[in-house]
Amino acid sequence: MPSESVEDYLEAIYGVVKRKGYARTSDIRDILGYSAASVTEMFQRLGREGYVNYEKYGGVTLTEKGIEIAKAVSRKHEILSSFLQILGLPSDTAEEDACKIEHSVHEDTMEILTRFVEFVQSVPGGPRWLNHFRKFRETGELPECVEERREELKKKDEGEKKKENVSSGKKKIEGDIKKESG
Repeated sequence: MPSESVEDYLEAIYGVVKRKGYARTSDIRDILGYSAASVTEMFQRLGREGYVNYEKYGGVTLTEKGIEIAKAVSRKHEILSSFLQILGLPSDTAEEDACKIEHSVHEDTMEILTRFVEFVQSVPGGPRWLNHFRKFRETGELPECVEERREELKKKDEGEKKKENVSSGKKKIEGDIKKESG
């Protein structure tokens, strides 16, 4: 498994290569904020490890191995950023947090988050409950329908408890009758 740093570089290179066919030191320096010397050093390392095709004083392109990892990291990033934006974070914050989370999130968690994001994005206008959540996030107040549902469930629970009490009382009486007759 590549390090966070390697994943960040491959993801950045992938984005640039998709746009212009190759990435230069200056492209990656501008994206990641590292010095040109650090980027060149990493390009050399990535070349030695088989992730990029590197030519001194030229650009880099990704090898199949590099593309595979870059696509996976980019996909994680997109899903995480979308998920955080669905929750209501501004896109710049979602992007920044996704960049940090993408390296440590468990595969099973990513699978569920992916399905969640796909579900939410497939519903025109978003699921109704998501709009309720947005209102709650903004105002701190539960929507009326949520309050009504809470009351409904509370009454249902109270009714079931009464039935349980009646049933246990009936069983106790039946048990007492058996003891007396036995």
